[in-house]
Amino acid sequence: MGASPRIGEALPPAARRLLADMGLLDAFLRERHTPCYGNRSVWGARTPEVTDFMRDPDGHGWHLDRARFDSWLRFIAVARGARLLAPASPSLIRRADGRWQVQLTTHRGIVDLSAAFAIDAGGRAAPLARRLGAKRHVTDRLVCGWVHGRARPSGRGIGLTTVEAISDGWWYTAPLPEERRVLAFLTDADLPAARIAHLGIRLAEHAADTDEVGAILAECEFTPEQGGFTAAHSSTLERCIGDGWIAAGDASMTFDPLSSQGLMHALFSGLAAAEAADSYLCGDSAAPARYHQMMHGIQGAYQRRLAFSYSAETRWPWAPFWQRRQFGGLHQP
Repeated sequence: MGASPRIGEALPPAARRLLADMGLLDAFLRERHTPCYGNRSVWGARTPEVTDFMRDPDGHGWHLDRARFDSWLRFIAVARGARLLAPASPSLIRRADGRWQVQLTTHRGIVDLSAAFAIDAGGRAAPLARRLGAKRHVTDRLVCGWVHGRARPSGRGIGLTTVEAISDGWWYTAPLPEERRVLAFLTDADLPAARIAHLGIRLAEHAADTDEVGAILAECEFTPEQGGFTAAHSSTLERCIGDGWIAAGDASMTFDPLSSQGLMHALFSGLAAAEAADSYLCGDSAAPARYHQMMHGIQGAYQRRLAFSYSAETRWPWAPFWQRRQFGGLHQP
């Protein structure tokens, strides 16, 4: 199955420990993704500020070739005994006699499966949880327009993730493996600036008007090639567990890209959900409840940190995008 370009290309230094716990660190390092040595931000002032990872006990993070990273994880899962059916969509999900009966539509026809426990890792759509009545609580209207392209490995943007705030939202850019770069613009879906996020490869034309991001794109001679648009709002699934099932990754909760937490959460919650499912099947009926409590704690810490990050930008108190995020009060759609 071919992998298409995706937004979400950064792993923080702490991912090193998680990959080691999964027995994947050495294999991941052999994939030779681009090191990320820190963050460069124009946030709260016009002067760029750099936060490096030199003193981080876990070392540097990584800028990923996300499509290749996802394909690698699927390969590892199959090598460890998983059965991969892709592409596939569920046409029937029901629980009977303590087991799940699932019918999948694949390119080879209908496939019937039976399982004692289910993990919903279906992204924001949360197909299993939503069918079972779980509701998603959305706290803002953030959307993201992005573009991938060619770029020379030179200039001030080497090895760094860069964010730059503007009156209507914020810009993001980072280098990728094989002399590539990603550019993204984030704003609220109901604001006039949202039309910029829909521009695809023309996104770079608007980024040229920014001070820091524009200079980085000029220095590296960024050439946009393929763009996209996606939801980027924060949300929580209420609840993320049920009778014989657990939600993990974006199905359980989604994160503002400013937090750089989405991909890390996908890996961590996937491992935690698998461990909870294993414990439950071995007779520990309280395991899913502990998982739910853990996810609740993560959500609380995330909301506090995100509110603090947005409160640091005070240059446009009159702008709707920032008014909605003042004093930690994210906009309720």
